[in-house]
Amino acid sequence: MKNLKEQIENYKPYNEQEEKDKEVILKYINTFDDVLTRNNEFGHFTASSWAVNKEKTKVLMIYHNIYNSWAWTGGHADGESDLLGTAIRELKEETGVKNVKVLDDNIFSLEIVYVNGHVKRGKYVSSHVHLNLTYLLEVDENEILHIKEDENSGVKWINIEDVKKVASDKWMVENVYKKLNEKLEKYR
Repeated sequence: MKNLKEQIENYKPYNEQEEKDKEVILKYINTFDDVLTRNNEFGHFTASSWAVNKEKTKVLMIYHNIYNSWAWTGGHADGESDLLGTAIRELKEETGVKNVKVLDDNIFSLEIVYVNGHVKRGKYVSSHVHLNLTYLLEVDENEILHIKEDENSGVKWINIEDVKKVASDKWMVENVYKKLNEKLEKYR
């Protein structure tokens, strides 16, 4: 957890949203000792990936069943403090890809994402927040893709400029995906 906290402390926020979210995430870490697990029902760590093709013109997205929207890949830390590893694991599980290239070992983005109450695996999960770290990854767009049926009902490559058209979560489109695409420009 110490290394994760240092990574977050050293992260340079991109905008006001990241400045405030970084401040709140660090407060969470200092207040709760269980933020790496879902035992903290108010908020816990997740890791996502902005998985792009080699040309950085497309992003690999899933149709997320709970959010009912096209979304990035990602998942819960579940006790692990290596959130880059979590992001890679979740990308592979949710899309079926085998080979992932890390474009940057550092945190690419951070955000606090609100999650509405929902039913997962037959049990109700109360509304809470995800303290999310995003990592920039690359995948060969010719890899065979597979749906992870218990979590998503679609996996596909989406042109960067079309993300705002296919994702239905307005807040994510305007505050997260737009930011990720802006930040991607320096890697082209």
